[in-house]
Amino acid sequence: MDLMIPILAAVAGIAVIIFLVITIFSRPSGGKGNRFKGRDAILKKAGKRLEQNPRDPQALSELGDLYYREENWDQAYKTYGMLAEFGGQVGGLASGQSINEFETNLRWGMSALKLGLTDEAYKGLLAARNINPNHFEVAHNLGVLEFQRKNYEKAIQLLNQARVQDPDSAPNLRTLGHAYFRIKKNKEAMTHIRKAIELAPDDRESLYTLAECYYEANQTEQALRVFSHLRGDPAMGASACLTCGLIHTEARQYEKAINDFELGLRHENIKPDVRAELSYRLATSYLKENDIAKAITLLRAIQAENPTYKDVAVLIGKYQELNANKNLQIFLMAPSGDFVALCRKIVMGYFPKAKVKITNISVQKNEWADILTEVDTPKWSDVIMFRFIRTQGSIGELIVRDFHSHLKDVKAGKGICVSVGNFTEEARRYTEARLIDLIEKEKLSAMLNTVDAKVAQATQGRK
Repeated sequence: MDLMIPILAAVAGIAVIIFLVITIFSRPSGGKGNRFKGRDAILKKAGKRLEQNPRDPQALSELGDLYYREENWDQAYKTYGMLAEFGGQVGGLASGQSINEFETNLRWGMSALKLGLTDEAYKGLLAARNINPNHFEVAHNLGVLEFQRKNYEKAIQLLNQARVQDPDSAPNLRTLGHAYFRIKKNKEAMTHIRKAIELAPDDRESLYTLAECYYEANQTEQALRVFSHLRGDPAMGASACLTCGLIHTEARQYEKAINDFELGLRHENIKPDVRAELSYRLATSYLKENDIAKAITLLRAIQAENPTYKDVAVLIGKYQELNANKNLQIFLMAPSGDFVALCRKIVMGYFPKAKVKITNISVQKNEWADILTEVDTPKWSDVIMFRFIRTQGSIGELIVRDFHSHLKDVKAGKGICVSVGNFTEEARRYTEARLIDLIEKEKLSAMLNTVDAKVAQATQGRK
């Protein structure tokens, strides 16, 4: 029994050595008779044959197989390219032998694809497809190439054929879903992209495209949920923040939109077009929240980078005046209560040394305010109605006619129509024979600059 232990140990040691030798020297080579040949042996044998015939098909085939398995794409591409030129029956092979045309063209095309030579890859894969139209790798990669060429209908046809061969290939489902998305077939796109994400959960680009499908299909809540999840992603985060902000802007949730756009701008390595759009949308959201100073700063930064970007120049021209005139901001943009309070100030200081009593105020959909007053001065007394119009641009005759009709209803002796814009020629002609004064933007701006001081003086005088 004691003698058997050393014998068993020796046998086990020999077995281990044999296993290691087989492992080291066994190098599979595609089942072409070189399964147990080492790399050096293949190179040596092929080299001798190529010295005698530089276009020896068997030597090239063995070299191509070696390079392909080693992922030496440059050499594999050159070698299989030479073989692809031979076609089927080739002189130099034993009688009845031929090159595997399908494998040759497939590997030539795949090597070209790895090297970014898309035209050559397409040529090789198409030749392989003509031999075997039902091969997954051929159909899938041709579909990818058609997708890259923006031939989405062709891509879908090829990728669906590949899907028949392998229904659970995440790369194939991914490209198929993206192709459907490009032709606006959101339902089909969502079906395939969802499955691709199930198979490859780390595919952020597909997750982003799925959110885009939801968004375009008006499934806003699902889209917002996915985009919000992607806001912190280094690659997709800035674009996800932009879309989240747009969704919140459409819902008039400007504070949330501002948070989205600000978060997006904190990302690094943002594409210039995405950065410009984030800045622009953030600026317009600031305007909605009446934070004009921040908006102007952003708009000027955008203009410095791109002077013709959208309506940035127009917005700067429009709002930099507002930024310098707080009362003009209130007149145009403040809530109705603040607007009316400002109009009251203008009314109280409009007539020097007069006693003014406001008897009625009415507001029309935040578009204008009518203030009816009784004015008593040392020289005259009368009922005066003011109309303050918030709309910028041209004010036409219809609004002035409406104002005149209202004057008759309240038996006012005179009307004063104030606009932050301008009155049309028709509106001016209508008031020529009527007791209506038209106050346009230039005069209103001057009034707004002095209204606080006038009110203070009038208050002091009454004391």
